[in-house]
Amino acid sequence: MGRKPPIGNRVREYRDQISMTQSGLGDAIGVTRQTVIAIEQGRYSPSLESAFRIARVFGVGIEDVFSWNE
Repeated sequence: MGRKPPIGNRVREYRDQISMTQSGLGDAIGVTRQTVIAIEQGRYSPSLESAFRIARVFGVGIEDVFSWNE
């Protein structure tokens, strides 16, 4: 079984703050709800474009949402 990507995130925390569903976030950034679930659980690292789109939806910088965990 593979290990988790070294990118941590606060996607769920930000999504909960604005009462947005996983489907809503997926629609806003052009991915499926399943992809949002995988990102939130740390099983999938989003593309750079998707990461920027997520940060923009929340109105914060990309480093406020994502972190590098070595």
